[in-house]
Amino acid sequence: MNRRSFLGRSWMPLAGLCGLPSLPAAAQTAANEYRRPKLKITDIRTAEVRVHGYQVHVRVYTDQGVIGQGEATDAAMGAVPLIRSFSRMLIGQDPLNIEAAFERVRTAGVFAGAQAGQYLTALTGVEIALWDIAGKALGVPVYQLMGGRVRERVRIYCDSGSREMIPGDDKSLERIALIKQLGFTAAKIDIDDFADPARFDRVNWTASNGEIDHMLAKIAFTRDNYPKQIDLAVDMHARYDATTGKRVAKEVEHFKLLWLEEPVPAENVDAMRDIRASTTTPICCGENIYMRHGFREILEKRAADIIMPDFQKTGGLLEARKIADMAHAYYVPVAPHAVTSPIGMMATAHVCAAIPNFLVQEFHWIDTLDLWRNWVKEGEIIDKGFIRMPERAGIGVEMNEEGARKAQVPGTPWFGEKA
Repeated sequence: MNRRSFLGRSWMPLAGLCGLPSLPAAAQTAANEYRRPKLKITDIRTAEVRVHGYQVHVRVYTDQGVIGQGEATDAAMGAVPLIRSFSRMLIGQDPLNIEAAFERVRTAGVFAGAQAGQYLTALTGVEIALWDIAGKALGVPVYQLMGGRVRERVRIYCDSGSREMIPGDDKSLERIALIKQLGFTAAKIDIDDFADPARFDRVNWTASNGEIDHMLAKIAFTRDNYPKQIDLAVDMHARYDATTGKRVAKEVEHFKLLWLEEPVPAENVDAMRDIRASTTTPICCGENIYMRHGFREILEKRAADIIMPDFQKTGGLLEARKIADMAHAYYVPVAPHAVTSPIGMMATAHVCAAIPNFLVQEFHWIDTLDLWRNWVKEGEIIDKGFIRMPERAGIGVEMNEEGARKAQVPGTPWFGEKA
């Protein structure tokens, strides 16, 4: 039997064995608009919590009983009345038309601050909840709707939390030991200190020689107590001027940091670019930048080696994907800022799983581990420094009400309940 006759005689039985004849039918079924879920938004409710700062949790309800959850952070103060105003534009709409819903609200606020800040942060929480609905309604994880995953697990770095890395300090050593025990492969420390005794001026953030010596001592102490395979990032929290930023970036070169974060505020792109050009230390910025429009100049001017958008305030998951794609064109990796609960962390991880240029994602609840582990019904989502992406539909985690309500802001309603 030659090859042609084998294929001619054997193809259909083999295809039947493999289930291939059903593939066209399956594709047709999936593409048939009458088989798509028909949903309408019926309500949007919020809950306010305070853990690492203030966060607003969002729930979007539908007429088919599918509920989506989202989270907004940092600039979320004032989000609740904004989300209430968004409801008037979204109730009755199809939650699966996420881009349309986002643009409907964003363009309506063009004269109300919709370019950044509180308005966009509030809208971000709603947008994430819509993705959770879409995944649940279609029966797939959110990353599948983002183009599919390019990695099965997402690498997480641990921010050291409120413990300052003070040379020889027992509490600092305990914190380092805990981070190593938890299996993280990267960590971050802060070196900005408004209470440094070497400061001469509480308003002007030009660091004195004494302050810079203290910064370097913190980094050296931390670096010496972590094994080489744990990467170390350092944050200056955008609190210094260009002179100080440039000096510190040069001084820390021998530590081979994962990055130096925001030595100056990111809104002055030229200043950030000058610092980056002056050093071999990788410069990272972007946690307070909004939408891809905010990152355009940073990328065009090569002002950062790494960008760190916060997916819980920059415009949502689709906008995060757009930012990452734009950065990919400049060969710039993405390391998202993330200080939210396991719900926001998992939502961020779905995008990180789908983008090629992902570097590492932040975790910032090391000071509140019990609260973290009880926030969602699934329990701990980080295993040895990684989040393994779930197969469950939507974001893949559900809030544990009893655990999360321990962080409820006193006097605020819980998803519509009276305070």
